Amino acid sequence: MLSYRHSFHAGNFADVIKHIVLVEALEHFTRKDKPFDYIDTHAGAGLFNLESSHALKLAEHANGIGKLEAGQFPELSRYFETIAACNSSNRLRYYPGSPLIASQFLRRKDNAWLYELHKDDADRLRKNTEGNRRIKVICQDGLKGVLAHLPPISRRALVLIDPSYEIKSDYEQVFKTVQSAHKRFATGTYGVWYPVVDRKRIAQLETSFIHSGIKNIQRFELGLCADTDGSGMTSSGMIVVNPPWGLFDKMSRLLPRLVEVLGTDKGAFFKCDQLVSE
Repeated sequence: MLSYRHSFHAGNFADVIKHIVLVEALEHFTRKDKPFDYIDTHAGAGLFNLESSHALKLAEHANGIGKLEAGQFPELSRYFETIAACNSSNRLRYYPGSPLIASQFLRRKDNAWLYELHKDDADRLRKNTEGNRRIKVICQDGLKGVLAHLPPISRRALVLIDPSYEIKSDYEQVFKTVQSAHKRFATGTYGVWYPVVDRKRIAQLETSFIHSGIKNIQRFELGLCADTDGSGMTSSGMIVVNPPWGLFDKMSRLLPRLVEVLGTDKGAFFKCDQLVSE
């Protein structure tokens, strides 16, 4: 069993950029009356107590969601609303993972398939989503399970792929999963989260996507500082296949401001580009 637990990292800068992109995609899918399927390959526990011993050990949320104020980012009002919905007061105590964010957008006609391999986290996820019949929690490897849902009956799907990359082969496996999923369902939206610990691995991942034959791929990345060796995760981003209309323009305006607020030194940067055209 892998050792990674997201409860140590919830609400950090990587969550911020991942969930901003996720909210934008979910808003896009709900603008149409047609149903859609949401598939989360590494769903986690769904909700995290920022005052728990796990969260306080590293306190990564302090340089993530803890630095952002809703009043400074009115364009992110829906993102902040999803967080507020998980807190009973104005105090930021709980931070939602992607499943609970997605659950706030699901309508009666939509379905969610949440994969989590850790049994304890899968049990917590079931408890955190109980009562919502549109949500199914599966304790299984999501990279293997996602293909079973494609193509979806709804003919519309948003797939979030965000492993910890604790196993180095995950980088290649993630790409192969998207490649296979795209062959089955070319019109789906696929969001791939990645951490930058070793830039060479991310460059290889980007190259794989660029030469895959898949069209319409965008990349959004937030770097707290310049790339370094041996300093842990310094940057994080999302590669999005078939991104929602308007996402690129919004992120191109937003990312420079996030760099100003979250960057830790003068080497902070962002990337917002079209890896492959439509």
